[in-house]
Amino acid sequence: MAKLTKRQKAIAAAIEANKVYTLEEAVAVLAGLPAAKFKESLDVAVNLGVDPRKSDQVVRGATTLPAGTGKTVRVAVFAQGAAAEAAKAEGADIVGFDDLAESIQQGNLDFDVVIAAPDAMRVVGKLGTILGPRGLMPNPKVGTVTPDVAGAVKNAKAGQARYRVDKAGIIHAAIGQVDFSAEAVRQNVETLIADLKKLKPATSKGVYIKKITLSSTMGPGLVVDVNNVSN
Repeated sequence: MAKLTKRQKAIAAAIEANKVYTLEEAVAVLAGLPAAKFKESLDVAVNLGVDPRKSDQVVRGATTLPAGTGKTVRVAVFAQGAAAEAAKAEGADIVGFDDLAESIQQGNLDFDVVIAAPDAMRVVGKLGTILGPRGLMPNPKVGTVTPDVAGAVKNAKAGQARYRVDKAGIIHAAIGQVDFSAEAVRQNVETLIADLKKLKPATSKGVYIKKITLSSTMGPGLVVDVNNVSN
């Protein structure tokens, strides 16, 4: 059996088996763990009472986080004319149309989010095999295909969590970094939960928000009391 590292021993000593934490307790535990060699993200996993095998129970969306994500987000926008100028004014890093598509086909992918005006989808659609596998394909369900490209750029720059329920009925989202205050984490998590409730499928029965787990990139997952978070 492999020996535990010092960090693994410290993590094991800091957590209590089977404990359900308040959000503030979970944030404090994760922030107090030995630091990794990089700034770790805080991630939340929410188990939903849905059956993702049913097309009408696939929960997907985007939440603008009030405290942001703590990360710098590079945004590429497919637009032309006034929409392109508006996107630039909101701070889009790359704005183009056919020229942007050609650049992407050549392997230039120096961005985190892609936003497209509806009339650009005839161009963007041809990039599905490149953008799709990387989770970058614009989609109206998460607000990245929209006539209001400037508003979408503003939201992306402010910090958004984008998510889609997985096969196990769980959504995963980055909601901050380990040095965020407990108040900032609470604002972000409660906003996410509120949006998830709005997305509850009509055919979902029983308990909808079943479990919430908070973790850091290199840390353990801590179960958070749903009643301590739900608003």
